Amino acid sequence: MTTHAPIKTPFEKWQDGLDKAVGDSRWNSYDDELKTAVSEFNQHLRSTTGYRQLDWLLIKAMLWTESGAASSQWATKPMQIGVPGDPGLASFLSDREGGELIMPPRWQGRLTIGTVRSMPTHNIRAGIGYLLMRMANFEFQSVLAADTDAILEVAIKPGDSLATIAKAQGSTPEIMKKLNPTSAMLRPGQILRFQKGSVQRVITGWRQITTNQIARRYNGGRDPRYANKLEYALSLLRK
Repeated sequence: MTTHAPIKTPFEKWQDGLDKAVGDSRWNSYDDELKTAVSEFNQHLRSTTGYRQLDWLLIKAMLWTESGAASSQWATKPMQIGVPGDPGLASFLSDREGGELIMPPRWQGRLTIGTVRSMPTHNIRAGIGYLLMRMANFEFQSVLAADTDAILEVAIKPGDSLATIAKAQGSTPEIMKKLNPTSAMLRPGQILRFQKGSVQRVITGWRQITTNQIARRYNGGRDPRYANKLEYALSLLRK
């Protein structure tokens, strides 16, 4: 009687391919670049509220899941950000969703759609940046001007409101309320204190970076087994 080997699922076949990657130097070719890139982001974001140091092995597991050395994309787009149909790159580079706060200063303005699609060092940083942007919590808040901490004064004129004064003086109503807590009613001739400032987007906290969150917020649910693949790759790398 002939017995047949059980038919493997696509996920099991994928696991077999990853098992063969262990010890294959091609799959480790970005290690130094990943360590450097992750360190840059960690240094830049470490002072933000609730930030936890990113593990470079987690990003390597993403590379193994997203492409891998056997993929034609490995040499140019190992993180797969910027491939046709992917909105992540435009979202990250738009400066409308917080990407400008995530990117380390030395890389500000260096990443473009063209370089991210053709240079693996840029693709890796755009991928890490987009991941962190999707994990950050943002709010618009009043922020004091960085170039001065001087407290100034202004006299109220007839018809003035806190909003019109703040706009005219390059401040915000919130900053003025903090400096003038007893000025609920404004009177002409009254002197108000203010500091220069503006309303800006700021990072107020972070979601926990888990394989499920990465699958949902980075992969966007396109691959239903993404979290499982990421966990498997990470387990291989941590052994």
